[in-house]
Amino acid sequence: MQRYAFKMFLNTGEAHEYRRRHDEIWPDLKTLIRGKGVRNYSIHLDPETNVLFAYLERSDDHGMDDLTMHPVMQRWWAHMKDIMAANPDGSPVTSPLIEVFHLE
Repeated sequence: MQRYAFKMFLNTGEAHEYRRRHDEIWPDLKTLIRGKGVRNYSIHLDPETNVLFAYLERSDDHGMDDLTMHPVMQRWWAHMKDIMAANPDGSPVTSPLIEVFHLE
């Protein structure tokens, strides 16, 4: 199992909408993500900077790289790109984080 963390960037004033959309996350998206070996996925907001911190655990043989081409994921990105920083392909702008400490 691998631990993976990254950050994303929420537009100012969109914290409530971001939470609302995730409270109503699509069942087919949850199934897709789990099917790619992802577990224990959480997203946290720093309200002072609008930076989203995401943490997940994924199997060693995860299929996360395949998510980018899946129509459900592309629909989700289109659904979210008006409230957060997005790349030209609609994916969220992300920045991987480097683990520097872990206590089990």
